[in-house]
Amino acid sequence: MNRKLIIAFVLLGTFLFLFASCSRDITKSRKKKEIVIYPPPPDTARIQYLTSFSSSDNTTGKQSPISKFIFGESVPKPIKKPYGITVHGSKIYISDTGIGGLEIIDLEKNTFEYFDPQGKGQLRLPLNCFVDDSSNLYIADGQRRQIVVFDHSGNYLESFGDTAKFKPTDIFINDNKIWVSNLVNNKIDVFNKESHELIFSFPDATKGSEGFLYSPTNIYLTNDRVYVSDMGDFKVKIYDHNGKYLSSVGSNGNNIGQFVRPKGIAVDQESNLYVVDAGFENTQIFNKEGKVMMFFGGPYKERPGDMWLPAKVAIDYDNLKYFQKYVDPVYILKYLVFVTNQYGPDKVNVYGFVALKK
Repeated sequence: MNRKLIIAFVLLGTFLFLFASCSRDITKSRKKKEIVIYPPPPDTARIQYLTSFSSSDNTTGKQSPISKFIFGESVPKPIKKPYGITVHGSKIYISDTGIGGLEIIDLEKNTFEYFDPQGKGQLRLPLNCFVDDSSNLYIADGQRRQIVVFDHSGNYLESFGDTAKFKPTDIFINDNKIWVSNLVNNKIDVFNKESHELIFSFPDATKGSEGFLYSPTNIYLTNDRVYVSDMGDFKVKIYDHNGKYLSSVGSNGNNIGQFVRPKGIAVDQESNLYVVDAGFENTQIFNKEGKVMMFFGGPYKERPGDMWLPAKVAIDYDNLKYFQKYVDPVYILKYLVFVTNQYGPDKVNVYGFVALKK
């Protein structure tokens, strides 16, 4: 038998023995880990901070001594400056303006890969992305001023958008239409999903009116509503699918329920609205009537769950099993909440919406 292989087996046996002997201590240390919940007691807990990740080490695990010995030491892949985030199936897609590409994490396969296409598909400032039912990837690139499209294997398909009149910041696909927030015309542009022809833009409103958009940064759609975060007016504005203005949430101010720099938004299955505020460095939750329920996060102070210039929030109901181990045993995990941080040591925070077990 090859001498190097024999040594590898000896090291593997030693490693397994040491792991087994200290596993009880590892379990104890995990149990002693601080549980961070929002709001704090005695109020009813709704959000628990679960974990965070900032590099491939946090998702695929650190390289084992055996792997280092046989294959050599691998270099961790960092998440540099994440902005957008979306979840499709078991995959998490992170738009990273720091690398001019994406990180794609597959929770099922336990992989972490950079997506850095070249040629016609080369990205410059990927702000947000969306994955459709065919697993095609759509990326809103603020510097290319286009929507760039790739197939499920990462092959470039096409790009679209009039670069003279277009600066996309976010994208959402619904009802065979592509909805894009456009900073150039202060509107939401709606394209045909197949032909990419512009169908219509909204709102048809004058400056100073309630429905006018001053700086539309992010967009989210439900079955009957279009939510737009208008950073220029310190509000989230709500429209129907025909572009008719309905109402708004928030206002300019320093109190809970108000905003300084509202950015990423998401809506859960109970019609609760999540709004990331890069100024307050937190995320606020509003009920379907637009009343503020609570906030979580807060300016970074080296505490688990703190935020540092957060940009986007995403809600996920499909991958609970991968994060269940972090949940306090007294709670039931309802769904996951991901928030990106452009700075700080924790680039993506993972929270859980929880309820007490009966």
